Amino acid sequence: MKKTKATTKIMGILNANEDSFFKNSRFQGEDAVFKIKQMIEDGADIIDLGGVSSRPGSVPVSWEEELKRVKPIIDLIYKQKLYEKIDFSLDSYQVNVLKYALDRGFKIINDITGLENDEVCKLAGLYKAPVVIMHMQNNPKNMQEKPSYNDVILDIDNFFKQRIEKAKSFGIDEIILDVGIGFGKTLDHNLKLIKNLEYFKHFGYEILMAASRKSMIDMIVPAKTEERLAGTLSIHLESIKNGASIIRCHDVKEHFQAIKVQGAILNI
Repeated sequence: MKKTKATTKIMGILNANEDSFFKNSRFQGEDAVFKIKQMIEDGADIIDLGGVSSRPGSVPVSWEEELKRVKPIIDLIYKQKLYEKIDFSLDSYQVNVLKYALDRGFKIINDITGLENDEVCKLAGLYKAPVVIMHMQNNPKNMQEKPSYNDVILDIDNFFKQRIEKAKSFGIDEIILDVGIGFGKTLDHNLKLIKNLEYFKHFGYEILMAASRKSMIDMIVPAKTEERLAGTLSIHLESIKNGASIIRCHDVKEHFQAIKVQGAILNI
């Protein structure tokens, strides 16, 4: 990845679908390009493009439909060579869509299935693409139907161990771990994972935290999605203290400021 502005990298969220849970992250065409440039200016290190909602209860779409949604934005990024200014990741687990993006300047695969598909593994190995391995119990449609674990920390640790071994077997060298806040977890599970995030550092890989405006905030202090920035910053700043080095968020400018201030306090 490109040289970063700080120890903590900010991954800005850009959605190309109409059903993402936070409407202010949805963009198309030239509006998407404007938003990308704004996020770069605001301090993003990575921009994560997604074309399919993974909110609880959502259903998957065909790869053709997904490509139809993200293709215009990918083409504009490629045409304007924006990939030379910042790293782009694609939030997808569809091989054909990922290949289209990787052929046009995208670098990172952000896979919410955690490399479940061998074909995605083959593609990542072929392109030497960094991969985000995220943990999710079940799938977006049913993941919040009474999620349970023997021990949420140890169960996810075991999952990471298995998927890291799988990734290595396909020649994938650059790995990022994401515990999957809200993906098949109760509020208690989410809080335990945030508090014990440093535990997963033993693998030796970067840890990504993605809790931006998620419903766990509403469970603590009732708030609409648009009103959850303060709770988001609280979670993400605590996650950085506990070992996260990549923060995936909707609000890049606010995160850049908060992270800079936190860094100044911690390093004085």
